Amino acid sequence: MPRSPDLTQLLSHLSHILADLPVALLGRLRSDRVMLRDPGPARSGPKGGRPRRHGGVLTFAKPDSWHEPEVTTVTDTTRYGKAEAMAWDRMHPRLTHRGPWLNHTREERPILHGTLIRLKVERLPGDRDPKPVWLWCSATAAAPADVEHWWQSFLRGFDLEHTFRLMKQTLGWTAPKVRHADTADLWTWLLIVAHTQLRLARPSPRTSAAPGNDRPSPVDSPPPGCGGGFATSARPRPVQRPHRNRSGSVARATVYACPTHARDYPSDTVAQAAARRRALERGRSR
Repeated sequence: MPRSPDLTQLLSHLSHILADLPVALLGRLRSDRVMLRDPGPARSGPKGGRPRRHGGVLTFAKPDSWHEPEVTTVTDTTRYGKAEAMAWDRMHPRLTHRGPWLNHTREERPILHGTLIRLKVERLPGDRDPKPVWLWCSATAAAPADVEHWWQSFLRGFDLEHTFRLMKQTLGWTAPKVRHADTADLWTWLLIVAHTQLRLARPSPRTSAAPGNDRPSPVDSPPPGCGGGFATSARPRPVQRPHRNRSGSVARATVYACPTHARDYPSDTVAQAAARRRALERGRSR
């Protein structure tokens, strides 16, 4: 779903372009938008004139403007509690000469019918305030099963976003700067295999060391890097390196080699810098 301040125009334009394909587009709308009904049967007046193109207005933020929905479903979910969906058939947006419709100044803008869905859940993870979600689908004449399938598919998209974030930030999907397409494909397949292995090695809830859970036993603990935020098994290891002090003699300084850093800083150097900083602060205070 594209992040845009006016997704209604983009979603309607994309559905107009793909009208000859057997696809249905679904997107989220802002809560301050409006949708229009059909104008109804044409009425002939004494002065004639052009027939109406739009009917009544359904304002998202004004429940008084809502008419009776064609479909209403209530579903019990384990994550969100009771989910109530209301769907209005043959609702279309008011298209304007801006954004993707800027080139249609000399053409009459089409009427793009779709299904408007209002989803309200009982609770959200993290005790957040559950606000209603407005969706628009380019398909019409939806059955109750279709409405449930659409909003569940929309919520499923959040799981896919978290999966891609895991692939990029934790597994380093975009970290290598490869030059060839074959190398990029190979690296992608390696990450897919690694992600599958992590899912297979995923521990049970009682083995995670989260607050309120018992400390995992060594038998039930997952392999290194497979649990607790996929922590790496590499740890900073103390090594010895010769260090020459002010008197000219060679001293032994303990340094810590971390695999994520290119330089190793002696511990006495850090202590000397801290002592000089404290001396400067004492001199300024006087």
